Amino acid sequence: MHFQHESAIWRDFPELVPGTILAEGITPDAVVDGPLLAHHAAAAERLAGGAESELPEIRAWRRAFSRMGLKPTQYRCASESLLRRFKKEGALPRIHPLIDLCNAVSLAFAIPVAVFDLARVEGFLEVRHASGEEEYVTLAGQAEHPEPGEVIFADGGGHAHARRWTNRQSGLSAVRGTTASVLIVAEALHPTAAEDVRKLTEVLCGELSTAWGITPAAAVLGPASPRLDF
Repeated sequence: MHFQHESAIWRDFPELVPGTILAEGITPDAVVDGPLLAHHAAAAERLAGGAESELPEIRAWRRAFSRMGLKPTQYRCASESLLRRFKKEGALPRIHPLIDLCNAVSLAFAIPVAVFDLARVEGFLEVRHASGEEEYVTLAGQAEHPEPGEVIFADGGGHAHARRWTNRQSGLSAVRGTTASVLIVAEALHPTAAEDVRKLTEVLCGELSTAWGITPAAAVLGPASPRLDF
């Protein structure tokens, strides 16, 4: 199995910095309350300084969405959506300790973080432009087809595991109680992305190790090393 971005993505977004974490041994009973409080506090401090739309991480994704022909205020990257909800409600709903932790880290860094249950991914996972024939399953279980040319996370079985790049993740590979092995992907485009993504992966690996007693494998990809094999 492997994960990569197609060459056209690197051509169109050379500033992209993807961070990946492979984690095995995930269970639904881990305790992550302490890290959640710390990351939520960090996010609240950043939001106290101004609107989430003004953060460099969010501004970069808004520019990317505009370049893809999408309205940035209609289709938001996942971290912007989380920040908006957190600012409005002061908290995020608890779903699963891994998702709660990744959402909290995404808030603190303002960087989209996706988590894929590898048992639900066929063959490989690639960020590429859609043909329009792929099947995407919503969190509610409804089937959709991405628009041709839309940036998606696609696997070898013709499934789209995310639509509009970092906008909407599929319910097919969403983390659930039976999830054991996951691929975590964080992607950033802002000027300090290389430093920030590396720090994010280090922080998240440390949290995973503490909460689950595992040793995750992390890698930051780039044009010279665009593929993760595992």
